[in-house]
Amino acid sequence: MTTSPSDPSTAGDASDPAPLAVVGAGPAGLAAAVAAADLGLRVVLLDAGERPGGQYYRHPAPGLGAERPEALHHGWAAFASREAALRAHVEAGRITYLPRHHVWTVVPEDTAATPGARPGPAWTLHAVVGPEEAPARVHASAVLLATGAYERQLPFPGWTLPGVVGAGGAQAMLKGGLVLPGERVVVAGSGPLLLAVAGSLASAGARVPAVVEASAYTGYAGHVPALLRNPAKLAEGAVYGSALLRHGIRLLARHAVTEAHGTDRVEAVTVARLDRDWRPVPGTARRIPCDAVAVGHGLVPQLELATGLGCATRRGPDATIALELDGGQRTSVPGIWSAGETGGIGGAQLALFEGEIAAHSIAGRPVPARLTRNRTRLRAFAAAMAAAHRPGPGWTGWLREDTDVCRCEEVPAGRIREAARDLGARDVRTVKLLTRAGMGWCQGRMCGPAVAALAGVDPAPDRRPLSCPVPLRHLAALPAAASPQGSAGQPDESVHPANGPGPGLPAEEH
Repeated sequence: MTTSPSDPSTAGDASDPAPLAVVGAGPAGLAAAVAAADLGLRVVLLDAGERPGGQYYRHPAPGLGAERPEALHHGWAAFASREAALRAHVEAGRITYLPRHHVWTVVPEDTAATPGARPGPAWTLHAVVGPEEAPARVHASAVLLATGAYERQLPFPGWTLPGVVGAGGAQAMLKGGLVLPGERVVVAGSGPLLLAVAGSLASAGARVPAVVEASAYTGYAGHVPALLRNPAKLAEGAVYGSALLRHGIRLLARHAVTEAHGTDRVEAVTVARLDRDWRPVPGTARRIPCDAVAVGHGLVPQLELATGLGCATRRGPDATIALELDGGQRTSVPGIWSAGETGGIGGAQLALFEGEIAAHSIAGRPVPARLTRNRTRLRAFAAAMAAAHRPGPGWTGWLREDTDVCRCEEVPAGRIREAARDLGARDVRTVKLLTRAGMGWCQGRMCGPAVAALAGVDPAPDRRPLSCPVPLRHLAALPAAASPQGSAGQPDESVHPANGPGPGLPAEEH
């Protein structure tokens, strides 16, 4: 391969096809790349980050001089062993590791027109490299998509105030920058991530007056078999619970932050009790002083590359859209595999197992029974979590008409409701065209689920030809048959994946 991981300016066309290209070096992609190399495959591992680990195993910046980064992570040993194996495979030439490579599209090659090409699917992966946005291409016989997920946000009045951050964003600030979002931080939303975030922030010195969980933990009552088959997960939950007790953090189940207050920065939040459908119960509101809010309602699979290829999807128990995968982690498109959160949110441990399963499948080897058993067990637990923390339909009741839902385009809830109620919008794409909701820089990352809920429709799988902003000069250099847009533009501008059908499912880093 000709692309150098240390110098983006050398990025170019890696014309020697590899048996496997892996997109994303988080838990799933890292495990898949290492396992595939162990099985004798030559692998190209592309990742938008500077170091392997993805969002979960995020590293402090080297200049910060962190002596024990493992103290900020759960399950660090599983990552450390695979990172060491990655280094060994890179040195031996079995893995080509390309950091700072953001893959923006994957297109099929016409192997029938290529003399001497091996039969079967073949793919070209196009990427932009580093802040210089240099172009790079990788050719591979098979592709594994391990692109992870991003946070689901449900807006509320005041959520655009400085000091209101994502729950995962707060954890990323701590892991990557060794900084806290504030001194007194309310953690809110829904899902088990909240407990981990609250414990981490409190251990790092923040005061956490409350964890505000919109769901009720009684939602797990119907999934006892899945819980009992995962005693390690129950023990992990007990550790988080004990951390809350140790730091004196209140757990307010079936409550939500319904408004943030402040002028130049958040100064307090209003918290209200919710009914079974997540509607605020009148007369239950209370105000909690704080200088930061870490809020998130679980994760959403990042699917742009997969859906752009036409991979089939399904709706999960938490109403998010995930990929349809078979027992070998194959998508519905021959030659494309996927592992980790793209198949449904399940956590780092599950992602590691699925990455190894995909590697065996791609290599044509039998999948070890232990991997299949562990995947089945952890997928059942993930389904229980998703069902227990699925947002109720009544949450839109805490939105005022003037509450911005699309932050990028400053589209308020009232305008979205008007589009559905008075202007005949019956799908998210029409709402987008009438209101511009989802047309901004984040491409619906923040507002997509909220827009769909306000319009009274289910979010549809998003399909778009580009997964991130791409300079037009890169598109102009593509052969016409390979161009996702089918046409070229001015050479020094930037194409944003803004105008595909529906608000986007764009991305955190791979």
